[in-house]
Amino acid sequence: MSEERRLPGGNTNGAVLVGDTVRRAPGPWTPAVHALLRHLEEAGFDGAPRARGFDDQGREVLSYLPGEVVGTARPWPAWVHGDDALRQVAGWLRDFHTAVADFVPPPDAVWREGGTWRPGLVVGHNDAAPYNAAWAGGRLTGFFDWDFAGPVTREWDLAFAAFSWVPLHARHVVAADGFTAFADRPRRLRLFLGEYGWDGPADRFVETVRQRIGASADGIRRLAAAGDPAYRKLVAQGADRSLDTAVEELTGFGTE
Repeated sequence: MSEERRLPGGNTNGAVLVGDTVRRAPGPWTPAVHALLRHLEEAGFDGAPRARGFDDQGREVLSYLPGEVVGTARPWPAWVHGDDALRQVAGWLRDFHTAVADFVPPPDAVWREGGTWRPGLVVGHNDAAPYNAAWAGGRLTGFFDWDFAGPVTREWDLAFAAFSWVPLHARHVVAADGFTAFADRPRRLRLFLGEYGWDGPADRFVETVRQRIGASADGIRRLAAAGDPAYRKLVAQGADRSLDTAVEELTGFGTE
């Protein structure tokens, strides 16, 4: 086997590069995620890794998305907060939602954060954030780390992506990431939604973001209390409290 190299990026689980494949520890949700990735491959959607089964150590095997990642260093590169990145991410999400629209999960599908698919929902990525994106030559090649995929409305998945890229997180969090143009956020949100093709009222969408992020904070605490080590780490880092702060700050969004 080729030499293993630890990959940067991601947020909860480590990954290694072996040749042109990525190896990661699986979870109970991995078979459902692989079914999703196989559907995307069959649909011709190239902005996601390809599922390649499991290796002799029991790790999942995925194709490697080429390009740069922001990794764990702060602040992030300035281009992460540029309009071009915002447009590309919105376009990626629009095309992904189109490709996944006819995916029906296996009846025994297990999703990391729970949920049950029904007609009218899609299986969203649910974590399409800068730390999970790969870029090559200024072009978004796709998103990795599909562990949090699960059944949601398109608007719910869109809300987390907008939260991550506009960005709509708490001011102290995005300032550490290198974004301080807070007065520009309403314009950036309109740009993001317009590129995606969402034309509902902005205030209603911001309320959806608040609900989505509040649910994420509650979910982190719930799964940490159940003993999940990844979520216990997030609680120790204060991730849930930062999300609570973001929900509070978004109450007055658009008047800043």
